[in-house]
Amino acid sequence: MSIETTPSSTPDPEWERIVGGYLNAPGEAPVEKQTTSVDLMGDTPLTPAWTKTRTGWKSRAEVGRVNTVRGFRKWLRRQATEHGHASQIGRGIRRTVLWVQGTEGAQVLAARYEVQQTQRDYKAAKWAHDRRLMPGKEKEKRRREMEGAFADSASAMSKYRSAQRDARMRRAVRGVAALTPIAGVEGASLQLLGTPGGLAATAATLATFALIGRRTTAGELYTDRDAKIGDGDRMTDDMVNRVYRDARVIAADDTLRLSTPCTLTADGKAWQVVFQLPSGTPAKKALGAREGIANGFGVSVQQVHQTRGDREDTIHLRVSLKLPFSTKPTRGPLLDAERVNLWQPIRMGVNLRGEEVITSWVERSGLFGGEPGSGKSAAANDLLLAAALDPTVRMYLADGKAGADITPFEPIATMYDTDGDPDKLLDILQYMWDVEIKERRALAKEHGSRKLTEAMAAVDPRVCLAVLLVDEWSSYGAAADQKTRQEMERLLRLIVQQGRALGIISLAATQKPDSDSVPTGIRDILSIRWAMRCLTPQASDTILGQGYASAGHNAQDILKSQRGVGIYMDGEGAEPELVRGDYYDDDEVAAILGRAYSLRQEAGTLPLGPLDRLRAAGEDGEILATLFGLYPEGVEMLPTARVTEGLAAAGHPVTADRLAVLVPRTDEEKRRQEVSGSKVSVYPLTAVRRAVLDRYDIGL
Repeated sequence: MSIETTPSSTPDPEWERIVGGYLNAPGEAPVEKQTTSVDLMGDTPLTPAWTKTRTGWKSRAEVGRVNTVRGFRKWLRRQATEHGHASQIGRGIRRTVLWVQGTEGAQVLAARYEVQQTQRDYKAAKWAHDRRLMPGKEKEKRRREMEGAFADSASAMSKYRSAQRDARMRRAVRGVAALTPIAGVEGASLQLLGTPGGLAATAATLATFALIGRRTTAGELYTDRDAKIGDGDRMTDDMVNRVYRDARVIAADDTLRLSTPCTLTADGKAWQVVFQLPSGTPAKKALGAREGIANGFGVSVQQVHQTRGDREDTIHLRVSLKLPFSTKPTRGPLLDAERVNLWQPIRMGVNLRGEEVITSWVERSGLFGGEPGSGKSAAANDLLLAAALDPTVRMYLADGKAGADITPFEPIATMYDTDGDPDKLLDILQYMWDVEIKERRALAKEHGSRKLTEAMAAVDPRVCLAVLLVDEWSSYGAAADQKTRQEMERLLRLIVQQGRALGIISLAATQKPDSDSVPTGIRDILSIRWAMRCLTPQASDTILGQGYASAGHNAQDILKSQRGVGIYMDGEGAEPELVRGDYYDDDEVAAILGRAYSLRQEAGTLPLGPLDRLRAAGEDGEILATLFGLYPEGVEMLPTARVTEGLAAAGHPVTADRLAVLVPRTDEEKRRQEVSGSKVSVYPLTAVRRAVLDRYDIGL
């Protein structure tokens, strides 16, 4: 039986992807493959190419400066413990003295004890011989015992003196062995280098004693068992394994298999590593242990970021040196963009690695959620402002909280509601379903396709995208009766479902993510999710999907100071990631929308204003539009004679009777009013507005 194997020369796409991430800095052109002797399979450390660049040196120098300060503080704290250098030197000196003394001391003590014992025996035998009256034979026996004890005592004394001489000799040899190097180094250094040399030799001697005494009495060493990234220590393989063991992710006898070395990112702002979990350990267990892992690294939870790899046993770990997204946002790219093509992917912000998060909104829809003040409206602006700079995009905007977030978009919006009026939202949805969807279906059928594409838009100007934003649906639902609410839900669901292929991008935003704010049937079909800071894990799961909070993607962990930051999920199967949206203040929004207005004016795609729609309604509409323009700013009524003269001058000769039919007045409005000292018939501006609204449903 033969076994097929992959030749060693066959490229490994997965390995090339991992290595490419370390060879290239974010935003830089790929580094050419190097033909060096470096073993890319992991036997030798893999050095990122960016470290040899000017940016790399600068980044490492800054990191080195910060870590030097942290290391010095940590060294000071260490001196008060048994691992301090003074304690180590003291233990080293004591252990050296004990080594010089050696074990011969015990032998001398044993010989001395034997001498003392034999002398006591001799004295006892002599006393028994000298002090007692006894027969001759007994006396002779005592004499022989006394003589034997004396001989034993003399032999013991001889052994004792021999042991003393041997001990002194060996201690002298060990003492010479211990002191000769010290004396030699000190003397040579003083002779060759003078006082500086003597000081250097003394430092070397103390360092040697510290090395000898590095272990405590209990046998413990000062190693990276206590090292933490938060204290300025570098990430090591041992540290990563220790942290995941302490966090109960892996067992005490398990080991993580590192796919890449522990290295700083190209910008020097974080440590990162890719590793594989032991067999049988699910990635969900590691993703859900952020608190324990952060504790082990000595950082906050917000500084630990883990994502699943392409396999269930692979984890990409990033530990930031500082709290992410705590600095001022950078300048938004739309400020320098002349125009945008929304058919192409657009930037929605930056992730932890400083990389742009690019998203294609074609055939997509989105849900943005988070507590008030979390930056939800600013995040939604990233899409709206980009859509505004595409002069072909139609915009339908509704704000249920009646705020000012979409007010600046009114001049370019096809339809909008900034009053939180359910009837106005229903009109917008009804128009989109009856007019927009219908026209787009006809266009797709005309082009022989099931959906509208950028290729069609390039040859047919009628093909374009549309954006529908519904902010705070719950406010609309609370203000509407049951029949209106059900109809709004039905239309919105149809628009989201069927408008996706017809170029309609639907976006819902809410401060309270639950089934009341966005109906479940609608929320489940919104593909792109962005969860800003939430008050509970359940609220986070409502936006991202059930189970994401327990898997480490919990928007409750986002700090209040991290405004505009949220967990972003693009709906294409990738793991959610922490992203900060681009921020534009009111002046910047006004500048962008001013450019958008000019673009649409040049392209002829500005939505029809109330007067334009009135003029398009026929001859009577043109007369009413001209009549409305006769009123100067601040003037609320005009004499009938002046009205008829102004209309005649504009090419609309209208009799008083026809004018009375076009603009019906109440009995109170028909009363003569005093103008320039005389009472005349007048037409109030309110009567003109009421006539236009009643007849054409157009508000002026």
